[in-house]
Amino acid sequence: MRINLTKKDLVNSIYMQLGFSKKISENLIEDFFTIIFDNIKNNDKLKLSKFGTFSLRLKNERTGRNPKTKEEKKISARKVILFKPSKEFKDYINKNEQI
Repeated sequence: MRINLTKKDLVNSIYMQLGFSKKISENLIEDFFTIIFDNIKNNDKLKLSKFGTFSLRLKNERTGRNPKTKEEKKISARKVILFKPSKEFKDYINKNEQI
């Protein structure tokens, strides 16, 4: 089952656990995301210790095809974000799933 975690949920979590005001908590989350976004955009790579690495990759222009109509269309070149989890993150996720 998929559960969405919103910025509002993060703000409320910081508010409840750390006792900061909601405004300060919201600013903290916004600043955190801004730092991450700017670092990835400017440096093409960001490593967060014990969490993982975000990196940018350029996908070249290519021809795509609609499977229903068989119509071909150009898909423009663009950057995509890749995420590779760290070993610690993978171990944490899998530690209770021993069969």
